[in-house]
Amino acid sequence: MRIIDELNLPDNFQLQDIKNEAITTNQIEEMRALTESYESLFSKRARLYKELNLKNKSLFEEDYKNYILEHYTFLKRPVILFKNQIFIGNSKKVVEAAKKAIHV
Repeated sequence: MRIIDELNLPDNFQLQDIKNEAITTNQIEEMRALTESYESLFSKRARLYKELNLKNKSLFEEDYKNYILEHYTFLKRPVILFKNQIFIGNSKKVVEAAKKAIHV
């Protein structure tokens, strides 16, 4: 929420609470088309990542996609789609880039 507040999003910006409205296969494929891999959308900080011991497994692109679709915590957040651009995660650099793109 801090990042959403910081971005000062326009009123017509559509937010999706992925806890209550799971992302669809079409949505993740759209996100993937704007980035280099499903892995870049995948959060290795998720508690389930550690619980399932995924660090010690060899994961492939389909695995990352399936884990993200299986449970929302595997999606690195926030993901901002804006005019055929994607901004993934909460690093200061990503948030600043999203801010610039949205408020040009």
